[in-house]
Amino acid sequence: MQLIALYYSLLPMLALGAILKSRAQSYHAPSLIRRLDTRPTPAPTGPAMDSTTIHIKDRDDFAILAPATPSQSIADAENDAIAFCSSNSSGQCDNTIPDGFITAAAVKYADDGSYVQITGCIDPSKFHMSLADDGGQYDVRYPNGAQCTFGGYGASFIEQIEPSANRFCVRCCAQSADQVNCNSHQDRAGCAVAIPGTYDFPELGVSCT
Repeated sequence: MQLIALYYSLLPMLALGAILKSRAQSYHAPSLIRRLDTRPTPAPTGPAMDSTTIHIKDRDDFAILAPATPSQSIADAENDAIAFCSSNSSGQCDNTIPDGFITAAAVKYADDGSYVQITGCIDPSKFHMSLADDGGQYDVRYPNGAQCTFGGYGASFIEQIEPSANRFCVRCCAQSADQVNCNSHQDRAGCAVAIPGTYDFPELGVSCT
């Protein structure tokens, strides 16, 4: 009789334990969701200029913005960066990317035509850039008159150069204010986040991931 009484006295505790176990098994910690800043793209600064016009055709035919003054940091050149073209460029360009600066690159066109991008690795020493420079971003706002021919003047584009990571990336969007594909507010995120793409080239023995 004592055992039976003990059994019935424990039933409420056993039931409570089963309920708590069930809740624990069904509980999932909330995931951390990175919210994308989709505030409007800043308006272009100044009229379009050939000296700040870039393009992307393929990995041998493209142009990027870069400091006009040797040893100037990427961020400090925000207002006066100019376009440099690849040696086989089809664009109108007064400046050529130094030999060996681009060590590997890959071009990707979005399936829906919303953007084209080039991503890859660099050797900062070929452009007199400091390896201590963490880089910066150029976009439709700076430098003055900046544009990418893929979308034309006013269409969104972002470019980042990261000398300390041996990395560069450019994405040109087809439309203006495209904060989904060309998010100008990711200027401190770095290429791998702002413009996901190819930064590892095992066939060339080059990596900047």
